Amino acid sequence: MARATENTLLARQQSQVRPPMPRPSATRVMVVANQKGGVGKTTSTVNLAAGLAQLGQRVLVVDLDPQGNASTALSVEHFQGTPGTYELLVDDTALNEVVRQCPEVPLLEVVPATIDLAGAEIELVSVVAREGRLKKALLASGRVGDVSLGEDRWDYVLVDCPPSLGLLTLNALVAGAELLIPIQAEYYALEGLGQLLKTVDMVRAHLNPELAVSTILITMYDARTRLAAGVAEEVRGHFGDQVLRTYIPRSVRVSEAPSYGQTVMTYDPGSPGALSYLEAAREIARKGMEA
Repeated sequence: MARATENTLLARQQSQVRPPMPRPSATRVMVVANQKGGVGKTTSTVNLAAGLAQLGQRVLVVDLDPQGNASTALSVEHFQGTPGTYELLVDDTALNEVVRQCPEVPLLEVVPATIDLAGAEIELVSVVAREGRLKKALLASGRVGDVSLGEDRWDYVLVDCPPSLGLLTLNALVAGAELLIPIQAEYYALEGLGQLLKTVDMVRAHLNPELAVSTILITMYDARTRLAAGVAEEVRGHFGDQVLRTYIPRSVRVSEAPSYGQTVMTYDPGSPGALSYLEAAREIARKGMEA
């Protein structure tokens, strides 16, 4: 416990002395999705969010997974009945009423998910414009948009999707302009991505023409194996410059952090996993400046 507190203080000190990166000209809404489980989707969401915040960006994480793992990792309460994404999507509660501050990372805020969200797919079926509920809530917040919104504007909104292509993920894809896909460096890495990309094409054709696959992040990379290098090469051959140069290594520290209600960025800021996520966040921020 003492070490975790010490690491949190160290992470805060480092973020204070680290030069902030320029803020994007408008909020970047990034959807983190991959219906294949175990690829590091939620882990990547929370650590990239913390990394971006440590680089001086104002970040919002929207937890759309009823399991609430992103909420756990960001140390935000999400017991049943806690106002969060369920109230946002089903009850039309204003976004600013369900946002919570992440206690470990000053510039990072969270909309938590509770088990109530598991029923949202069914409850939204009969609702008019059901696939646009999240987008409507984001735009109505007054904190998603261009520089005219002032200092309090979010620079990044990262939406953590459930591992399925249902109505919750559809809401995310309609709300976002960018799709970030974490891909595990393993033999079946590209298997199952076809359906996700078909869904993206459908959403782009009928609901959100701005949606694009902007970022591919290779996770659980083991530099000691030929397999990992081969998979990374195959993914890069398929997606080209959309693949970040930074790979996230396999790391016990990354896996341990959520059990302490933290990201690895504060749990062990000097670990290879934390440094890799910070560099990946820096790459994402740079790509936004070039766009």
